Amino acid sequence: MALFFAPRPLLRLALAWAAAAGLALVVGSPMAHGAQAASVDELRLAPFANAPVWKDQNLVTPAAIVDDRGRKVQLAKPPQRIVSLLPSLTESTCALGLCDRLVGVDRYSDWPASVKKLPVVGGGLDPSVESVVALKPDVVLLSDASKAAERLQALGLKVVALDVKSKADIHRVLGTLGQLLGVPQAQGADRVWRDLESGIDAVVRDLPERTRHTRVYFEVSRGPYAAGPQSFIGETLTQLGVDNVVPAELGPFPRLSPEFLLRAQPDVIMLGNRSMQAATSYPGWNNLQAVKAGRVCVFSDEESYAIVRPGPRMAQAAALMARCLADKAPGKPAVAR
Repeated sequence: MALFFAPRPLLRLALAWAAAAGLALVVGSPMAHGAQAASVDELRLAPFANAPVWKDQNLVTPAAIVDDRGRKVQLAKPPQRIVSLLPSLTESTCALGLCDRLVGVDRYSDWPASVKKLPVVGGGLDPSVESVVALKPDVVLLSDASKAAERLQALGLKVVALDVKSKADIHRVLGTLGQLLGVPQAQGADRVWRDLESGIDAVVRDLPERTRHTRVYFEVSRGPYAAGPQSFIGETLTQLGVDNVVPAELGPFPRLSPEFLLRAQPDVIMLGNRSMQAATSYPGWNNLQAVKAGRVCVFSDEESYAIVRPGPRMAQAAALMARCLADKAPGKPAVAR
């Protein structure tokens, strides 16, 4: 699963990677006047608040799907016991209305809050196979970068590996999960996607005009690794009407030299707490115009995962980045922290 950065296998697992890396990506400022989109708190719950609570008789016969390893998988009936080893798949399962059928998760799955009560079976890349088997799942959802897929399958478990790199992949995976789990499309994947799109549209509509074409650098992890235009984060920035200083030809999440930032001179810098600690030691950091002008958004833990996890909370991610732009885009005095 090349979710994040090909040179580092751990970073290829978007959600597990994000939590493992301790990313903290949330803006701490209130929404500026003139950018009154749906609140972050509202968007946080949006994919889950409208989720049906399914009974077996309301579900449909699961369809055969082909996962991202090219393996055909079909369940005989809607699953009663699901183990998810990837936070984005955990969130997507809950958004589709089957949160109550999760019986185990990886250590990084933490949303919605109810999943924190579930048995934890280790990391997404290297879970405890014995712990997974002990839960007797009808299906195991994981990344195709997971080392456990083949072993779990050899032990007789149904295993589905899914890969997400782009916003289009999020749409596809929601549909695939819905088919696999027997969730009616109209009340499942279509509903979640419609809520996601309408949430992002609302955020875009309410952004101040002065934020358009702001030149943005989004650092996903120390390295520095940045979000390019082809990443799902970069695609959200494009929807917000800003310009990404990372060239598309460098790929979704390229590793850059600190000197790149000096040459690019972005208007606004977005990064996480740990990334911030590293960034202050980059050569020439204090000479960046965005740093001098206070146009840096340092995100914190809880909401970071909404940004770096390619799943149903992308409207919240858009709201967080929009809040940063409304606060920090040139033409408005920086808010003191």
